[in-house]
Amino acid sequence: MNPANSPAITLNPIALTMGEPAGIGGEIALKAWLDRKPESDCFFTIDDPTRLEELAGRLGLAVPISAIEAPLDAVRAYSNALPVLSRPLPAPICDGVPEARNAPAVIAAIELAVEFCRSGDAAAMVTNPIHKATLTETGFPHPGHTEFLGALAGAKPTMMLAVPGLRVVPVTVHLPLSEVSMHLSIAAIVAAGLATARALESDFATPNPRLAVAALNPHAGESGTLGREEAAIIAPAVAELHSKGIEVFGPAPADTLFHKAARERFDAALCMYHDQALIPLKTLDFAHGVNITLGLPFVRTSPDHGTALNIAGTGKADPSSLIAAMQMAGEMVRNRQHAGAATRVA
Repeated sequence: MNPANSPAITLNPIALTMGEPAGIGGEIALKAWLDRKPESDCFFTIDDPTRLEELAGRLGLAVPISAIEAPLDAVRAYSNALPVLSRPLPAPICDGVPEARNAPAVIAAIELAVEFCRSGDAAAMVTNPIHKATLTETGFPHPGHTEFLGALAGAKPTMMLAVPGLRVVPVTVHLPLSEVSMHLSIAAIVAAGLATARALESDFATPNPRLAVAALNPHAGESGTLGREEAAIIAPAVAELHSKGIEVFGPAPADTLFHKAARERFDAALCMYHDQALIPLKTLDFAHGVNITLGLPFVRTSPDHGTALNIAGTGKADPSSLIAAMQMAGEMVRNRQHAGAATRVA
């Protein structure tokens, strides 16, 4: 039996952060609870229960809210109500219009979820999307969730994005395209490859993982006529990963790396920049993408979409990506537990 699906491994509840209150995070949390199955992992959200009750009523969602004081209280409440660990918002919510006065509560929800994961009170954390510009207004110094979680955990995290049939890891993330080349290095590619290989083994139950490494330039640089990054940076990184015992190939032209037959050759692809990773992933399965942070001492996933301020409060938000993130978080925790148990027996 796949350990990720083993009913013998039960989990503490999963902590869900509120995300940007003016976005769709509250709506998809309500809908995820409505979509729960008998086999679904229990979750609770760190949010303002009053605002969720009002939102559920306004959207016509029959979701009772149960205010809880501690994560383990969620287990008793979950079957009959959405458990909410209360973090009141200081400013009123206007759908689609972020309010900087609520930023400290958004940040506190993330910090609290990390505390629960590190104490073991929560099995994993799933983060609703944040509005980075609003947080930046209040002095938030991090480009996004991944970097903030790395700072909280004292770790160097790596971003992975996944849908059924494809996992991608961008080596550089939130950079202008004109700056990608100057931020690529052999060390950065090797670090991403090692983190990916470790995660595939421990979090995704993939022994002997296979990695593909995408080229940066068209035609993998065409022997240097279309760019030197392949020869100077990417190929040496691939060689170093191979020397460390990882099954890896590349630099591979990105335009032939993601069709069905090519995807069968690897378990994850290292991509050189954000859209090189995200375009094939979102084309393949836009609704079910999951953002995963590798290299943390706890499991963190997130829906692979933003705050969707333009549809906030309309009832149109699709919870599929959040539900997929919840499911993947549970699978990753079970795989880690199984891997740890196997190591102790050995």
